[in-house]
Amino acid sequence: AGKVVKHLSLSLFGSRFLGSEEHAGFLYVHSTLQSLQGLPLPNQPYLFGLLVHRAEVAWAKAFPLRLMLRLGAEYRYPCPLYSVRFRKPLFAEIGHTIMRLLVDFRNYRYSLPMVPGLTVDLEAQRTCIKIPTTGYNELMKALNKSNEHVLAIGACFNESADSHLICVQGDGGQYQTQAISIHNQPRKDGLMVQITVETMAELRRSLREMKDYTVTCGRLDQSDSQELVCIQWVEEKCTVNKVISPIDGKSMESISSTKMFQKSEYKENGKIIRWTEVFFLQRGDHLKGGTTDSAEHNRLTERIARAFCLALCPHLKLLKEDGMAKLGLRVTFDSQEGFVAGSNGQPLPAQYLNALDSVLIPVIHSRGRKRGDEPIVMELIFYILENIT
Repeated sequence: AGKVVKHLSLSLFGSRFLGSEEHAGFLYVHSTLQSLQGLPLPNQPYLFGLLVHRAEVAWAKAFPLRLMLRLGAEYRYPCPLYSVRFRKPLFAEIGHTIMRLLVDFRNYRYSLPMVPGLTVDLEAQRTCIKIPTTGYNELMKALNKSNEHVLAIGACFNESADSHLICVQGDGGQYQTQAISIHNQPRKDGLMVQITVETMAELRRSLREMKDYTVTCGRLDQSDSQELVCIQWVEEKCTVNKVISPIDGKSMESISSTKMFQKSEYKENGKIIRWTEVFFLQRGDHLKGGTTDSAEHNRLTERIARAFCLALCPHLKLLKEDGMAKLGLRVTFDSQEGFVAGSNGQPLPAQYLNALDSVLIPVIHSRGRKRGDEPIVMELIFYILENIT
């Protein structure tokens, strides 16, 4: 049906799935600290699907990180990359939990807001909440929607932590906190911080102004037992794209990109070609702010993608059989306009490049170069898939 999935998103299926009424679907996760040795893996980007029990769906929808870490406690830290069919559910009825106040478990009209990249470090007498500067807009949305007296935000998986707090529900429905770690070292439990109205106002003001803030907890006359809760803004390292270019194997790790969802279908001989992403290797300043130029450029990019798909449609079966299922098209707009296309780190064979020449060159030249335009280089990624409809 063309649904795009990402880390911690969910696919749910009908009443009976994989031999059981209790199998609800898959929770998708990135691999982090698990060993991938010996696994037959596709090229990046890819996700692992973890089988979700029907009783766990509420947590998978509202707070998937909680379910992911609970699976890690049951099978392997920080979460398994395999699924166990016919297992018992790790969570039952929602029961008595503060999460009932923060999440609408009945209709899911509201849930716990998440800030991408926000992490929490628990240390001895110090708790550090790290917020990436790139998450400012999402944090402001959460701040503006929150109750005046309560600020509740879901954190992300912290890859640098040596252990994680997890939520375990007992047979009686009660929740308790446990810790899982690489080194099997015992850890302290989590905490709730209660602050004055004045401190809450100062905290909110600091967040809006993107300033660090520290809350001192404990009795003022016992400085040795005081604990600090530090809110810090950090520059997030860009590790979003683990993709490498199909054209020459170049890493795309620090390059901004946009995921594409192609509306039109291009298929032939039981195969289908899809445009999935565009990377901006070099973009002119006018694309960063000018909406008119940017919209015009987007239309041109779509025309280039359409021309690429149409030109290769007659060759999809042969390309796929020859192991060229992932394709890259790098287009350059400067004094020497042109393109290069490839797969598996090599340029496409001449017969395919010739087919592309006749349709792509006119589209690329149609842009029209203006005086003072900065060079633009972008790379479009395509996949050839089996047409199962």
